[in-house]
Amino acid sequence: IKPGSRLFKHCLILLVHFILLLFLAEKHSLYYIYTALSKPVNLPGIYQFTAMGLLDDRQIDSYNSEEQKKIPTQHWMKEKMQEDYWEKGTQSRKSKEQWFNDNVDILMKRMRHSESDVHVLQWRVGCEIEKQGDEVKFSKGIDEYSYDGENFLSFDDKESQWVAPVDAAVPTKRKWDNELILNQYTKGYLEKECVDWLNKFRDYADKELRNSSPPDVHVFAKRSFRDKTKLRLTCLATGFYPKDTFLTIRKYCSPLPEDELESTGIRPNHDGTFQMKKSVEINKDEKDDFDCFVAHRTLKGPIIVRWVHSGYIFFTSMCVPWEFNPQPFVLLTQCSTTEPQAPLCPTFLKHVDFYKAHCSEKRGALIGQLYSAL
Repeated sequence: IKPGSRLFKHCLILLVHFILLLFLAEKHSLYYIYTALSKPVNLPGIYQFTAMGLLDDRQIDSYNSEEQKKIPTQHWMKEKMQEDYWEKGTQSRKSKEQWFNDNVDILMKRMRHSESDVHVLQWRVGCEIEKQGDEVKFSKGIDEYSYDGENFLSFDDKESQWVAPVDAAVPTKRKWDNELILNQYTKGYLEKECVDWLNKFRDYADKELRNSSPPDVHVFAKRSFRDKTKLRLTCLATGFYPKDTFLTIRKYCSPLPEDELESTGIRPNHDGTFQMKKSVEINKDEKDDFDCFVAHRTLKGPIIVRWVHSGYIFFTSMCVPWEFNPQPFVLLTQCSTTEPQAPLCPTFLKHVDFYKAHCSEKRGALIGQLYSAL
């Protein structure tokens, strides 16, 4: 690559992205999420009220209206936190459950919603910090409410006042803004108390929570569901932790514009790691050189996986057992049709049989399709 050329500049930009990722401050978060339904739905695993704590997007405790007990979901939480912590936490969440039940009714009347329908009130509160070496700095605090999935009310930490994006929330905003002690407490909790708990939990966490994990990267293609003359080229990075990562699809070493890519954003896996997927539609007879470029702080250099348009069949199997977390287990494998004896082919067939049997046994749903890039 000649210095000064367009290709050289694009590669240099990607290198800078990777270096910045290595030296960016670590980000950590502690959030609590409360969800209340206006009435029971009588479905297994769905409760009228639930609450959970999330440290760096990993669940650390839970509570539901059926058991009415705050319990740890990480073994280090059970070992490190004293019994009175769980007893006080249980009483706190019982009172919040009652508060939510009362306020769901208030909002339904204010919105003039029918009691025959199910409505949802949610509250997310917590904080984020940045850690650079031994220095820890408050990044942001969030205290927000949503009703039926729409933003309802949020606290502006900088201005120490509530923000009402909808007319129905204005009466609550006025009432809470007049309670100066409430606003001062909210700001203090977000910037100080929440951060103290976050740091304490991070100190208590064992290697299981601290361990970093590099991404596994896969590139695959299938026929576009929008245009049968095109292929949908996808780059998947999965199994990485922490969640900050950089992923793009390149053409001849040049990153494609972000507005041409479809992204899932960063999503959690069932095991506490994360995944991210980006896709682009290309011509079926595309001969250009595409690759997937992924950078992560666990890597000494970026992972670059090249897509080869030469007779690959891709299989996607999704098994969603009822007994498990709704996060699907996704299997991606490839088998070359031009080399029938390739090592991947027996593995490919073995996985197909295994997932069929597994999903049947667990009363789940199997969605399997063969996609040919020929």
